[in-house]
Amino acid sequence: MNIGEASKASGVSAKMIRYYEQTGLVPPAERSSSGYRSYSQADVHRLRFIRRARDLGFAVAEIGDLLDLWKDSARQSADVKRLAQAHIDELYRKINGLKQMADTLQTLIDCCAGDERPDCPILAKLEQ
Repeated sequence: MNIGEASKASGVSAKMIRYYEQTGLVPPAERSSSGYRSYSQADVHRLRFIRRARDLGFAVAEIGDLLDLWKDSARQSADVKRLAQAHIDELYRKINGLKQMADTLQTLIDCCAGDERPDCPILAKLEQ
């Protein structure tokens, strides 16, 4: 199948398929005699795996590690679990950082009269 068909079947845009090829997550596609990329069902399966990992917020490097584990029939599930746990720990760290930012901004909003006066504690805090 061509890149458009692979894109539709996998839910990964053609642009991202090319990017994943450049980064090594997907091996270079076979080429037809006219030079067009040609993808197999195995390629589409791999692209779906990558898409689901991206949907969970895994970075490209982490997806590479997951793909290596996926391909390794001698893997230990503990290795996969460790990688997933490290990712969730990072997600919680980001969530906490975003919560702190939201709390700080909410405090500034609460201090702002929001009227016709030019004084604005939000801008004053950003200026500091």
